[in-house]
Parts: sequence; C-alpha cells; structure tokens
Amino acid sequence: MSKGQPISPALMATKRAETAADHRPPGAPEKSVPAVPSVMGPSNTVAPTAMTGSQAVIRALEELGVTDVFGLPGGAILPTYDPLMDTDKINHILVRHEQGAGHAAEGYALASGRVGVCIATSGPGATNLVTALADAHMDSIPMVAITGQVSSKVIGSDAFQEADIVGMTMPVTKHSYLVTHAQDIPRVLAEAFHLASTGRPGPVLVDIAKDAQQDTMTFSWPPRMDLPGYRPVTRGHAKQIREAAKLIAAAQRPVLYVGGGTMRADAAAELMELAELTGAPVVTTLTARGVFPDSHEQNLGMPGMHGTVPAVYSMQQADLLVTLGARFDDRVTGHLETFAPTAKIIHADIDPAEISKNRTADVPIVGDVKEILPDLVAAVRQEFQRGGSPDLSSWWTALSSLQATYPLGYPKPADGLGSPQHVIERISALTGPEAVYVSGVGQHQMWSSHFVQYERPRQWLNSAGLGTMGFAVPAAMGAKVSQPDRVVWAIDGDGCFQMTNQELATCTINKIPIKVAVINNSSLGMVRQWQTLFYDGRYSNTDLNTGHDSIMVPDFVKLADAYGCAALRCTRDEDVDEVIRQALEINDRPVVIDFVVSADAMVWPMVPSGVSNDQIQIARNMTPDWDEED
Repeated sequence: MSKGQPISPALMATKRAETAADHRPPGAPEKSVPAVPSVMGPSNTVAPTAMTGSQAVIRALEELGVTDVFGLPGGAILPTYDPLMDTDKINHILVRHEQGAGHAAEGYALASGRVGVCIATSGPGATNLVTALADAHMDSIPMVAITGQVSSKVIGSDAFQEADIVGMTMPVTKHSYLVTHAQDIPRVLAEAFHLASTGRPGPVLVDIAKDAQQDTMTFSWPPRMDLPGYRPVTRGHAKQIREAAKLIAAAQRPVLYVGGGTMRADAAAELMELAELTGAPVVTTLTARGVFPDSHEQNLGMPGMHGTVPAVYSMQQADLLVTLGARFDDRVTGHLETFAPTAKIIHADIDPAEISKNRTADVPIVGDVKEILPDLVAAVRQEFQRGGSPDLSSWWTALSSLQATYPLGYPKPADGLGSPQHVIERISALTGPEAVYVSGVGQHQMWSSHFVQYERPRQWLNSAGLGTMGFAVPAAMGAKVSQPDRVVWAIDGDGCFQMTNQELATCTINKIPIKVAVINNSSLGMVRQWQTLFYDGRYSNTDLNTGHDSIMVPDFVKLADAYGCAALRCTRDEDVDEVIRQALEINDRPVVIDFVVSADAMVWPMVPSGVSNDQIQIARNMTPDWDEED
C-alpha cells in the first residue's frame, strides 16, 4: 500500500446500522424493509460467547457448513491457524503454493457445487491467490478466500508483508472485504458465503487484520447480514418469457446456445425438458460440456473457435438463438459483426450486465436459468398447443448431413509418434462418465473437450475464461477432496504441468489419489500450433525439451517418483490401453503418466482469430463447402 493513503471507508467491513427510513426525502412515504437473507449452513443457533477473532473465524466456518479448506500459513494469518488445531469439523489441506490453494478451492466448488475455501497470509501469500481469484471470477465459481493482513494500526505504512489485496482484487472478485474489528468477523464471513453462492456465483475475498484476529469479541450465530443493495433477480419476467415462447414457436432454425451459467444453476434437467419439447439442436460451450449429454441426438457439441462444424454452422445459419447462461464471448462468436447474422436473440442470464453486452437481445430475461426454464417450457407448450409446433425436419436434414460429413476425428501423426487425441479418447472410454476430468489450458484442453464423452453435469472442469496454465493438478486435487468416491483425471500439458506440479506432494501426503495424464508433446503446444499456422513455422521459445529426441528435463517419471507417486510412461499408441488400466488399478497414491506424443498434432476444427465463424477450417487451409448444405 502506498504511504499516506488511508483505506477508503467504503472498503471497511464496519458498517453503521441504518434503517430504510434513513435516506427518505422529507415527506416521502415509509418504505418497507426487505427481508434479511438467510445465512448459509445448518442453521444452528449459538448463544453469545466470548472468544478471539481468530476463534470466531473457525467457528463461523463450522457454522457455515465448511468441511474442507486449502491453505498455507504465514505471520499475518497465524492467529487463525492456531484454533484450526482445535476443530475436528474442518479438514485443512496444507498446499505447497497459494495459487494451488486457490485452484483447489475452484476444483472443489466446480465438482461439488459447494463454496470452495482457501486461506493465505498477507503480502506475497495473498498476491499468489490473485490468479485463482481472477480465474474464478471469469468462470463464475463460488469461492471464498480468507487472507491475513498486517495490524490495522500499520496499514498504509508499507509494513513487512503488507499489500493492498483488497485494492488488487476488487476488479477480479464479486466483492472484497477488509476486516479491522473482531466483532465484524461472523457477519462478514456469512455475507461472503452468501455473495459467493447466490446470484451469479463468484469469488469473494475476506482480508482480516492481525489485530482483529487477536482481539476479543462476542460470537453469536446466526449473524444479521447487511446487504441492502444486493437483491439478485431469480424469477424471469412473465411477459418476457411469453415473448420468448412466441419466438421459439415461430422459429424454423432455432438453436439452444447453452453456457456455463446453466451448469452453475444445476439446470440440466430443466434444459433437457426444453430441448426435447422444442426438438432444437443444442450447443454447449466449454464451461457447459456435460450439462446436456453428448450421447443425446440433439447435441451438436461445442461451438466457437475450436467447435464442431455442425455447432458452428448451426449458429451461423440460425434464425433464433435461445441463449441460456452464456455471454457471447469472443471464442464463441469469432468476428462479432458476422456472428449469427440472421438470428434473433433470446438471452436469459442471472447477471443483467451480460445481457446485450456483446450482442443485443431481442428478448432479454433476467433471472436464474433453473427458475426461468420451467416457466419457459410451460409457455412454449401453450404456444405449441395454440398454433402447433414448428416443423424442423429440413433444419435437421442439413445439420445431420454436416454431422455425417464432418465428424470429429484426427489423423495419425505423420512422424509416427503417439497421438494425443487417441490417448484422451481411450482415457474416456476406459474410465467412463462417472469420473471427473480436469484439464489445463491449450491443445490438451480442446482435445479433452472433444474426445472425452460427457454425459453428466460437473464431469468436466477447466479454466475457460482466463485460460490459466497450471489449473489442472490443484483443481483435480480439490475435486477429489469433494468427490472422494469418483476417479479424478487431470489431463495436463507438459507446459501446464510444470507450473503447479508441486501439489503432487500435497496429494501424496494427504492421500488424495488423483490420476495425471501428461500429454507431453515437448512444447507449448497451442502456441506452437499458432506459430505453425501464422508465423511460418518459426518456433520462438516454445520447445520445452521434455519429449522425444530431447534432453527430457525434467524427466516426468523421475519427478513423479520423487513426489511419492506411481510413475508410468507411454510412448506408443498400442500401449495406451494397458497403461491406462494400470493407472486405474492404483488407488492408494497419485498416479502420473508421461504420455510422450507427437509435437505436430493440431487442434481441428479451428476458426482463426478475428475472422468470421464462416471461415472455420477442418484442417489446414480446408474449409467446409457450405453451399452443399444450403
């Protein structure tokens, strides 16, 4: 923090109790006070009890129903780590890096639907969480990060390990608190969990000064939350839903454009009902894979830059996009001005800021998709009863032809080395849809989205909006903690893996038996692909020297063995099944498989950056002949 810059009162957790009448103009009628939101957790009542602020942190987490946290102690958070030893209700997992704690909390939340929790100290401990917080913010992941801060008396003096983490994280969190009074701790934590898990989910930071942790306060539960400006709309407006139903009943080429908000809303069953009622094709974005089963005949796959040809074509030719919890991001739309040029837009989202942000909605519906969809289904059914359902047979004839002509596939690498797509396809086939699959970012992420069969929600976890390398291993760790009875695969790249693989130590010591498939193409694969396609094969600083015909630094098998993991290597496609079976039989420790594959394999289809989705390529310089499908 800069010297001499006081903390803004707006950022302080202490609030003056106000009534609704405090801000009434003279003569204005009395306003009703909105209902106080309920506090998360088992709804216990705790009579006033004297304790320290740090004890209040732990007790509040218990009352909020938290059972697992990921963290790393340091001086400013040390008072809170002491009472952690006295609880048998919270399992603390000591990570090796704070970024790992943040991603583990994300994985925990994504796999379970519960709020993920991480803890760090002040200064560098807190700043190491920023990437994970930004990642959770972009992908709407419910997460609470608790950080220690230097004593309130020295805030602003550049004290040892002082950093303005509230200021740093305000743009990448749903809300950030600075707590300087012990008495505020229960209320702030209750509010933080409420904010993180309601409305559009997201990360919340709670930064607690060291003296607030050490001071004595009176703890009681539940606290009264003070969030007068926070009232997310959950029920869609009836008139807008009726207008949406009319558009659906009139559409000849509709598409259900399903985004991660549908996943976050746990609205898979409601989506299925709408899809089967309308008969419309469904496309699922990178964060929505699994919310609608891949095996369903109406699923066209993933849209966008690396989407399937039928998914991309359907959106470009649609006369109506029924957009559910999606945000028209650039990876889906390509060149925005040419995206879905003839489509009217229904846009349902719980965050009003997303509606018409990138593409103007003809029918905006603000609310929770899980609550909107049943009302929309009822309205559509009424429209169909009144005027009949539209005939989509010619639409499906065109789409089915594309599915037959341009199925997902891949060529064998010309160099005769292993095929990364084959590895991922076989992991899926041998493990099945009850497993959880987590990826890092890059080529292996796109291959995992395409070649794993997704049949259920929360089966697929990845860093989509921020594209964070290093996400996979700690997020898989968090997922496994929340889903101990499921197989959890981290499908990682050799570049991503080297950013956070120290969390293998955490997994080994805490008996968290994740399975890690390192897709080792000895390079920063997606960057190398772009260098191949757009930079004349000038491979500037993308060779990692981990694979075939390299010095293999590090040797991933030796590294995994040093971390106490089962370590395997596979260099040939014909050995892939046997190696995966070996990994699936090992459940007493983490498993790392070094799949050494070709560096020349590419992700197809692909829409080059900045061009229309009409220019999707199925291979280098090969674009589908759309005229044949018209």
